[in-house]
Amino acid sequence: MISPFRHEVRTIGRLAAPVVATQLGQMMLWTVDLAMVGAVGVDALGALALGRQWLFATIILAQGIVFGADPIFTQAWGARDEDLLGLTLQRALVVAAAISVPVGIAWGATEEVLLAFGQDRELSAVAELYLLVQLPVIPMFLVFTALRQYLLARGILTPPMWVVLAGNVLNLFGNWVLIFGKLGLPAMGIVGAGIATTVTQAAMLVALAAWVVRGRLYRGAWTGWSRRAWQGTGLASIFRYGLPVGAQLSLEVWAFSAATLFAGWLGTTALAAHNIVLNLASISFMVPLGVSLGTVTRVGNLIGEGRPAAAQRAAWAGFALGAAVMATFALVFMIGRGVLPRIYSADAAVLAACAALLPIAAAFQLFDGTQVVGGGILRAMGRTRPAAVFNLLGYYALALPLGYVLAFRAGFGLPGLWWGLAAGLAVVAGLLLTWVARRGPAKVDARVRELGGPPPQG
Repeated sequence: MISPFRHEVRTIGRLAAPVVATQLGQMMLWTVDLAMVGAVGVDALGALALGRQWLFATIILAQGIVFGADPIFTQAWGARDEDLLGLTLQRALVVAAAISVPVGIAWGATEEVLLAFGQDRELSAVAELYLLVQLPVIPMFLVFTALRQYLLARGILTPPMWVVLAGNVLNLFGNWVLIFGKLGLPAMGIVGAGIATTVTQAAMLVALAAWVVRGRLYRGAWTGWSRRAWQGTGLASIFRYGLPVGAQLSLEVWAFSAATLFAGWLGTTALAAHNIVLNLASISFMVPLGVSLGTVTRVGNLIGEGRPAAAQRAAWAGFALGAAVMATFALVFMIGRGVLPRIYSADAAVLAACAALLPIAAAFQLFDGTQVVGGGILRAMGRTRPAAVFNLLGYYALALPLGYVLAFRAGFGLPGLWWGLAAGLAVVAGLLLTWVARRGPAKVDARVRELGGPPPQG
């Protein structure tokens, strides 16, 4: 007879597997851009890297706000509150559309922001152009996220996976045509990559929405559009949960963006190497992120069912899975440090710098897997503020100051910067583990109530 803990591990694994595939597919959209633009030249790769950092630094806050619907989605489905579940989807779509506007304004200021942080003027101008051609991606990506989270809360896992995987095929073809000038079209380089991403994101959103409608996947959790979707109280509930989630995710992404700016001060070769290793780490991060999203669903559903002890057990199962997968990736980084960077570049200096960084990236993989699952557990509970505070302390009180000192004052260069990031991840992971052990689902009534507002934070 299977133990309750192993049952939770298997359940979260079953939930996480399609989500991991979806997350990896989403990440591959950006990775393919990086690899294919890298064939154009080091300058093009650097401009793409800078543009992507500002892209992620801005859109992650908006995505985090949309994630504020997660505790309501998951707990409403666990309690079989179909009206609240469908209504929350409507509100999430309204929120997604509204917050696209400030993100678009931020993208329009890309060059000015990068120049303010001391980046190369020519690279900054190209980076802004890369983002401007992707402005339509913002609302499409956020609406896609809301729809995906709604389906995930209900345990409907495969439609987003297949849509994203098909999107990768379209993006690869679009990049080939537009970056290098095939089928009679001019070679557009980095701008072509941005256009291909925009077309791909539009196709994915249409495909997923059509799947939901034609497959009637909304049955049992949709009561038709309601005026209540526009009520301030309901929208505010998503913002109350989502703003701390957005802050948590943003603080982490901004820390790595700041590290990228630091790397830019070390020269073009260091910047290229930093972004290649960061991209590899980001790919591996998609796996525990998928585990985290599966854990959000399982823990939230169990809380909605009124089973706090089982929810606590599911939380520990999520931690175990996240740590296990990242330990595996750490080994892959160590063994493949001389091979993996060749996917992105053939420049000897860039490859040597990557080989020096990958063992350090391997060292913090375990902490990275732990902290992302911990943040998901708190999100499932509706306790979203502590993770934001932990990220603020770990990254800004330790990781960035230490990384700066090691890189520029102690003379360790790029490796010193990465050791600082590793230390910050370790602190965040430790704080989240401690919080879940002392104040996790088994210790408090974390049930989300629409009209009563979120449970006490802290």
